[in-house]
Amino acid sequence: MELSLSPTSHRVPSTIPYLNSAILCTKATLGFSSHSHSIGLQHHRHRRCSIPVSKTPQRPSSIRACTGVGAAGSDRPLVEKLLDLKDACWRFLRPHTIRGTALGSFALVARALIEHTNLIKWSLLFKAFSGLFALICGNGYIVGINQIYDISIDKVNKPYLPIAAGDLSVQSAWFLVIFFAVAGLFIVGFNFGPFILSLYTLGLFLGTIYSVPPFRMKRFPVAAFLIIATVRGFLLNFGVYYATRAALGLAFEWSSPVVFITTFVTFFALVIAITKDLPDVEGDRKYQISTFATKLGVRNIAFLGSGILLMNYIISVLAAVYMPQDFRRWLLIPAHVTFAISLIYQTWVLEQANYTKHSNFG
Repeated sequence: MELSLSPTSHRVPSTIPYLNSAILCTKATLGFSSHSHSIGLQHHRHRRCSIPVSKTPQRPSSIRACTGVGAAGSDRPLVEKLLDLKDACWRFLRPHTIRGTALGSFALVARALIEHTNLIKWSLLFKAFSGLFALICGNGYIVGINQIYDISIDKVNKPYLPIAAGDLSVQSAWFLVIFFAVAGLFIVGFNFGPFILSLYTLGLFLGTIYSVPPFRMKRFPVAAFLIIATVRGFLLNFGVYYATRAALGLAFEWSSPVVFITTFVTFFALVIAITKDLPDVEGDRKYQISTFATKLGVRNIAFLGSGILLMNYIISVLAAVYMPQDFRRWLLIPAHVTFAISLIYQTWVLEQANYTKHSNFG
């Protein structure tokens, strides 16, 4: 909200020190917003600097003094500007999605290595890290292209995102997503062969049609959640495990733990797909984006997501009970029982808070 002062309401008492008066005058003159970094110049011609001066007319000097303070404040060191840019780029990557990608990849790579410890070589370390970087690039491309085409919606739903907040220009965002796509495709094609490259390309394609017109599949709830579940569930897990076994010189084959991990993460991705729009109902309705949350209501979708996730945890416990030869009961059962109890508690908290945005969704 821009600061608005009437011509008779902006005088500063002469007892306030000169510097404070200059800062206050600069804010009034330039119309700084108290909630953003933007500078508004509306109506500044009608505002006067009220720094105590002599009775001799010196208005031009006073104006220069006021604007000089503002200019000095905006002349920030290069190091600070670079740190702000780094922070904006990091937020542009949506770190929580990177954590999920990295965790799922680590679990499947570890599973493949545990099954064949005799084939582990130090030379595989570089390939593993390059694969992880390629996955992060793919993730960055998908979430980045979504932010570029969702600026208006994000200003309502997620104003803290760097493009919506004005911390990252659209041109810079395009540079980043193009870099992510090219770098990811190059790394995968050079290190992992044509089959994994085709899977990676399919993932980028699905991420593109999810956000980019004229497709913009995010407008259709079923198509949107199928794309998310496919990319973050099946393609990611199958591709990582296939690539790991290929790097070890082994043909691909399913095993009970890998089927379990892939199924668990795919259902987890389904939950993400149907609940991710819960905090975005306001903006989605405004821009006519149809989601499960806008169609069925926040409370119903929250219960549906919690129910699917609870089922995931219960099946995990049952798998450990009935398949002790494939799973470590001492780890799987306590962990998933704890997760289930936590899920039930968080669902109860949301219910008590009446599903308001500030209670959890923000």
